[in-house]
Amino acid sequence: MSDDLSGLSDSEASALCELLRARLIDTVSRTGGHLASSLGAVELIVAIHRVFHTDKDRLVFDVGHQCYAHKILTGRNEAMETLRTLGGIAGFPKPSESVCDAFVAGHASNSVSVAIGMARARTLQGADYHVLALIGDGALSGGLAYEGLSDAGDSGEPLIVILNDNGMSITKSVGGVADHLARQRLKPQYLHFKKGYRKVMNVLPLGGHIYNVTHKVKTAIKETLLPCSLFEDMGFTYLGPVDGHDVKRLTRLLSYAKDLKGPVLLHVRTVKGKGYAPAERNPDKFHGVGRFCVETGELVHASGPNFSAVFGQTMCELAAEDPTVCAITAAMQSGTGLDQFAQRFPERFFDVGIAEGHAAAMAAGMAKQGMKPVFAVYSSFLQRAYDMLIHDIALQQLHVVLAVDRAGLVGEDGETHHGVFDTAFLDTVPGMTVLCPSNFRELRSMLRHAVREISGPVAIRYSKGNEGRFVEDTGSAKTCVIREGGDITLIGYGLMINQLLDCADRLAERGIQADIVKLNTITPIDMQPVLASLNKTGRMLCAEESARPGCVGQRLASALLEQGAHVKQMALVNLGRGFVTHGTVTQLRALCGLDGEHLYHKALEVCGYGGQ
Repeated sequence: MSDDLSGLSDSEASALCELLRARLIDTVSRTGGHLASSLGAVELIVAIHRVFHTDKDRLVFDVGHQCYAHKILTGRNEAMETLRTLGGIAGFPKPSESVCDAFVAGHASNSVSVAIGMARARTLQGADYHVLALIGDGALSGGLAYEGLSDAGDSGEPLIVILNDNGMSITKSVGGVADHLARQRLKPQYLHFKKGYRKVMNVLPLGGHIYNVTHKVKTAIKETLLPCSLFEDMGFTYLGPVDGHDVKRLTRLLSYAKDLKGPVLLHVRTVKGKGYAPAERNPDKFHGVGRFCVETGELVHASGPNFSAVFGQTMCELAAEDPTVCAITAAMQSGTGLDQFAQRFPERFFDVGIAEGHAAAMAAGMAKQGMKPVFAVYSSFLQRAYDMLIHDIALQQLHVVLAVDRAGLVGEDGETHHGVFDTAFLDTVPGMTVLCPSNFRELRSMLRHAVREISGPVAIRYSKGNEGRFVEDTGSAKTCVIREGGDITLIGYGLMINQLLDCADRLAERGIQADIVKLNTITPIDMQPVLASLNKTGRMLCAEESARPGCVGQRLASALLEQGAHVKQMALVNLGRGFVTHGTVTQLRALCGLDGEHLYHKALEVCGYGGQ
């Protein structure tokens, strides 16, 4: 498919939308991915490509869940078979894949800020291209979106913000009069008249004065009959709302917006999952979905027990026992396992939208007044609340519990979603305790311990998905030895313990006996068991799904040096200083040298068996 759709007729554009929708359903059924959002944006993406050229014009996606049709239209149709697989194309916009992907996306609410930056760069450089930001109504719950909108509206810079409203009510309905006027002001005849009227008034004597008077009269009438537009108050020319599945009308409106010399906001209403009945009936299930049967919509491999579900069950138990226990999430109720909690304890469940900073600050306020707030958040999204962790929570040593979901490698969502920085930044927060369960039993016991016994801020970080071979509950100890040996000390935490057990098994076949030291608390670290083990072995390998700067291994090495410990050989195996691509977690561990096989060979090197 060509990325130049300017020559398509309206009927051809509609037919293309149907082809794209069928292609998306077929592809995602075999690869998994964000289906419902992409299905809802098909007509909008086609209309954008009819009016703009994304190899030159800049289309900035917010989050990026809506980008699949865009990828197909920009030369990646065949590559869709590799969507979210190792070595294949990413599930999010990625400039390294295509010049048509203007900016990386993955986290919410930043698109307007990025777009106004690009628009200002264009003006300063005297360049000629258009800038668009495509943002969903969910992302408007993030404060950064309003910071960007406020500045962009005030700037006067030509840019177009497209608000894809697929569920959230932006303004209250005011009845038939408002709907009628909205339809009238979006008619092509009215838009052409308005455009021509401005041109005529600009050249006529006293035209500017006449235009200002009539504009004030029109504005007064509109404000009497219509609710005040937040976006117009910010300085945008507001167009909408418009049916987001009418590709003809969308094309006309985008063409009109393209000619306006200033900030424009086009409000588009869409249906999430449009065109695929299972996704329309259950858009949450098909927001991020695994492989599924197209005919029935059922998953090919039903998901089994996972850490998020265990967390949610334990939270319900704690809430039933203690009326001060509350749950907070940032638009991730299902993802963090809190559906049951929300149903059973609605008065103590708070979904604040995509506003992680607000969630952390709100949790601090609740804790200050005697509640026990538990903020469930993905590791990569917790990055957005770092200031609040220090200023609002740690400064007063408030008892806020952070349930840090998706810690470590998360798989197919890739660079923007791997939870590999929290081990470092949480350690910098004064008074913070960080617990790392390796299985479901430990998550249950550690969560109880965090809520009921630990004072001050505490985080429990756990992985996406299922537990591994290690199922004992050792959570009562900060650091413990789960296997005895005298030749090398293997150190890890969380699910990495399973890879170290595999490594130790392979070493034992070579006659090398490993001590496995399991860190249940990584901030602060209880060094005594580590020192005792190293006094026996003199050799250490620390493995972790963490970025290298500030990782546990570096902190251990620093502490050992400070304490004068004698270590003959040491290896720190982690994710390095860069970003990790997308693929299955198993593939990524092997790629990064963190599976049992690679750890075995690294341990051999530490023991002096290099190259074997």
